[in-house]
Amino acid sequence: MDDDFAIVVAAGDLRSTDEGAWHLPHRWTADGVTVEAVFTGAHLLHLATAGCILNDLYREAVGLGIELDGVRVVAAGRFDTSTWASAGIGYTIQLNSTASPDEQTHLVALVDEVAEIPRAIRQGAPVRRDP
Repeated sequence: MDDDFAIVVAAGDLRSTDEGAWHLPHRWTADGVTVEAVFTGAHLLHLATAGCILNDLYREAVGLGIELDGVRVVAAGRFDTSTWASAGIGYTIQLNSTASPDEQTHLVALVDEVAEIPRAIRQGAPVRRDP
């Protein structure tokens, strides 16, 4: 999977049990999140995307009255390694919830629309080194 720089973030009953997973506190879940990722810039870009989506799933679920027992987000994408231009980021979401399929579909669509990091990446932004 290294050629697509895949990462996994998970919370609740979908948290990773892999010994190599990072365990981090999380404001929306009692037991925090797990992260399965290699520490490279490409992986970290994907982690920022997936982490934002996971956070926003929990945040928006509260507003919709949806209880989430678990969330798992996988983000991946390829790069032209001669220029490090991203070919784009794709992500998948797995939810464990007693909410109806329609409610879950609405939640996922809402988060795809409002998640800040994916929105910023979609718009593009200059990056500069400040003196």
